[in-house]
Amino acid sequence: MEEGQLCQWGAFRSLLAILQWWAFNVTVIIINKWIFQKLDFKFPLTVSCVHFICSSVGAYLVIKVLKLKPLIQVDPEDRWRRIFPMSFVFCINIVLGNVSLRYIPVSFMQTIKSFTPATTVILQWLFWRKYFDWGIWASLVPIVGGILLTSITELSFNMLGFCAALLGCLATSTKTILAESLLHGYKFDSINTVYYMAPFATMILALPALLLEGSGVTTWLQSHPSAFSSLFIIFISGLLAFCLNFSIFYVIHSTTAVTFNVAGNLKVAVAVLVSWLIFRNPISPLNAFGCAITVVGCTFYGYVRHILSQQPPGTPRTPRTPRNRTAEMLPLVNDKLDDKV
Repeated sequence: MEEGQLCQWGAFRSLLAILQWWAFNVTVIIINKWIFQKLDFKFPLTVSCVHFICSSVGAYLVIKVLKLKPLIQVDPEDRWRRIFPMSFVFCINIVLGNVSLRYIPVSFMQTIKSFTPATTVILQWLFWRKYFDWGIWASLVPIVGGILLTSITELSFNMLGFCAALLGCLATSTKTILAESLLHGYKFDSINTVYYMAPFATMILALPALLLEGSGVTTWLQSHPSAFSSLFIIFISGLLAFCLNFSIFYVIHSTTAVTFNVAGNLKVAVAVLVSWLIFRNPISPLNAFGCAITVVGCTFYGYVRHILSQQPPGTPRTPRTPRNRTAEMLPLVNDKLDDKV
């Protein structure tokens, strides 16, 4: 009886973790799109900088003041030699995501972001000469095909937004790959990641944001009819962006690797549906079909990767792939899937 109740509580806890993760993720995406489209605040660098500042303060409060998470100690030398390069890529990744959101619909942006597994595999194969199981390559076919179909049939296509989203995938993949070499020996969770990287990202982005968007922000403040309430919404988006990192930490530790992968892909579908209900951007049937194919492809890719990771250490893999590594580099925050980054 007690065992059954524990299983029910575990299932309820996993569902709760997934729902709160979806809620924060979709809300951050929607509110950022609202800022760019409805508030006419067309300054993605400034929005990103606000997010970094809120995340820096939030991570400090969680770790140093509230002590909800233990601080992972990093050598001062490693902060500049290892954390700073990672923060630079992290900064570029967030900025490109907001730039793409400024120019293209949420549905299109989320679909292109699903291209990240393909760019990760291709970069590792091309520059690091890492070879992968045929199942990994096969799982990329529906991802690439779905994104091609979505791009061709996108009714609100914008080249700048498309390129920013695509470059954002490359930045995400680069961050994932560099994590293994630059952060070797450190086991970071999402909160400690933000604690170390967000201040560096703020420092990197503050001057470009001031130089490139400072005058535009000043003009917007002077001409906007409800500037104060709009600034409050922008601040809320930064606060929610930090809460999203905390929710990622919670969902990773409350679900299995397979559940996390499936929930992550379903989250894309939820974001697309909610954004369409709010912004009513035109979506053709072929466009929706391409998005669905991409989501299914990402789920299959995660399943193949999980199966390969379950093989015994002595199981032969693909040619020239080291046996003491998994078949894939894994996301920095996903310590549920990889116990050391």
